[in-house]
Amino acid sequence: MARIPESEIERLKREVSLERLAEARGVKLKRHGADLIGLCPFHEDRSPSLVISPQKNLWNCLGACGKGGSVIDWVMRAEGISFRHAVELLKQEHLPLAAHSGTKLPQRSTVPKLPAPVSRDVDDRALLLQVTRYYHETLKKSPDALKYLQGRGLTSSEMIEHFQLGFSNRTLGYGLPQKDRTTGAELRGRLQRVGIFRESGHEHFNGSVVIPIFNREGEVVQMYGRKITRDTALREGTPLHMYLPGPHRGVWNEQALIASKEIILCEALIDALTFWCAGYRHVTASYGVNGFTDDHRAAFQKHGTKRISIAYDRDDAGEQAAEKLAEELMAMGVECFRVQFPKGMDANEFALRVMPATKSLGMLLGKAAWLGKGQRPTVTVSEPQIIEEKTAAKEEISEPTTTPESIEANTNEENDLPLAAELPIASLPTGAVVPAIDVPVEVSGETVYVSLGERRYRILGLQKNTAPGVLRVNVMATATNARGETRLHVDTLDCVRQRNAPSASEARVMKWGNERKTHA
Repeated sequence: MARIPESEIERLKREVSLERLAEARGVKLKRHGADLIGLCPFHEDRSPSLVISPQKNLWNCLGACGKGGSVIDWVMRAEGISFRHAVELLKQEHLPLAAHSGTKLPQRSTVPKLPAPVSRDVDDRALLLQVTRYYHETLKKSPDALKYLQGRGLTSSEMIEHFQLGFSNRTLGYGLPQKDRTTGAELRGRLQRVGIFRESGHEHFNGSVVIPIFNREGEVVQMYGRKITRDTALREGTPLHMYLPGPHRGVWNEQALIASKEIILCEALIDALTFWCAGYRHVTASYGVNGFTDDHRAAFQKHGTKRISIAYDRDDAGEQAAEKLAEELMAMGVECFRVQFPKGMDANEFALRVMPATKSLGMLLGKAAWLGKGQRPTVTVSEPQIIEEKTAAKEEISEPTTTPESIEANTNEENDLPLAAELPIASLPTGAVVPAIDVPVEVSGETVYVSLGERRYRILGLQKNTAPGVLRVNVMATATNARGETRLHVDTLDCVRQRNAPSASEARVMKWGNERKTHA
């Protein structure tokens, strides 16, 4: 969480009147030289032991409690809250406007209390639900957390609301009574028991986007946290992924198993959210390569799951886990397919690399490898469910700007991304006629020159295009005016043409890399 600027702290200490705060708490002050004295409200005081210096805006108790300090220390003591919480309360109430102004502050309380994030009079199930709601509200006010989700392509506000995604940034503890108070100690003890706090008193998921796992009754049975800070910026050994202590419980998005007999099973929740945002709502996730639990087994059997597309990562651990899991699932009578991401990739990385995700993920689902024996069953990919985001939601979280036009057709052993030509592309209207254009062409060795009006194109690499369906060339375009001066120069590298693009008018499906322009 961002550090409070020192200038802001000093401003509060200087501008918020300590005299007004004491009077607002019911302390009757009398003049004693340059100071004010009164009964200290923080202990049983029968003779005035509280001393306030209006000039320095400081207080001190000469009696039993022996406390003192600035206006911030006063609010901390009076309300039983942390330093940061006291600062936030003073800022929120705009007390600087009332400082030294004679404005009468409300009686009975120093400042209105913020609503407590959790209640002491609820059971542990309701307590976890309250924490989930607090984290959810925190996420919507946390630019860094929203930026992290955007970077992972998870830009749907519907997703955030539907799955109650949250963010932990330590403020949960700031909203609790101090631990030296009975209520504060009790609440912290309970939060530690359910796994939200650690023995050290720190929040378990601090710095993480939090994804709760609900059961069918709407109770939180598990939480997953993913650090949003780059691992290079974290202390060595800090885990990027974490869950509530104890065995993993629950099935994320169990309603998908009820709605569909065909399920996509991911290795991680971020990958599952990637499928969900792309419109494939029949998705769930295990909790890592070894995180397929008895709860998953029971849910698949209970809801009659017939077919599973295993979308684990394409690394060694993911391959081994997928093979082992497929054997178990097929023994249960479930048909199993393996989604073939490029080697080393997971669903989220692939969806970010080959966009739009709806088409690229749909293509892989349709071509998933059959893991059973005998002839491969016919697979029909479910129609993705895309719900248009509301305008306000789009303003909150912007969508990635990458489009189908930026898909690069590139296949090799190190990066076996699918050809862009394999993705669906719009066809020309029925009966459309593509006009032929007669243009002068010059061939000089392996270089081709094409002239169109004042523009001249130099094309390299045509002779290397021996595979059908893909055109990969290097194009340089120049334009000259009547005086022979170059007024336009465009050097375009790696122009990739999709299969079946009928004419140059289909240039919108090309990716243009390293484009450079100069104007005379």
